[in-house]
Amino acid sequence: MIDIQATFPVMVAKNLDKLEHFYTGVFGFEAVFFDPDFYLHLVSPATGAQLGFLHANHQTQPAFLHPLMCTDGYVISFEVSDATKAYAEAKRLDLPVVMAMKDEEWGQRHFILEDPAGFKVDIVEHQQSPTN
Repeated sequence: MIDIQATFPVMVAKNLDKLEHFYTGVFGFEAVFFDPDFYLHLVSPATGAQLGFLHANHQTQPAFLHPLMCTDGYVISFEVSDATKAYAEAKRLDLPVVMAMKDEEWGQRHFILEDPAGFKVDIVEHQQSPTN
């Protein structure tokens, strides 16, 4: 068996400097490695959550990692204790909200932002456990 110590997505993107500013400024991530022409690795000091962003077309990477990642069908989800408070903060910061606050029948309250690369960021509060 392979012993896994951590897991995180690595998304091929551009504008790593804007991504670094967005995730550190809005969500409190720390950039533990950042070269704007190569790679950005973020860690949340509060939760240990990690995100990686690789610059598109980097010459050190294999060809299959050169194209930008499609942002359709991909969502980064952050669970919060109070989505209403988070939504108010997103509006105060004038963040790009692509789905307004919504209560789901399965017990979630959430809204969706768009980051500078076009990835969707779902801010989720679990209000109750599903009954199914």
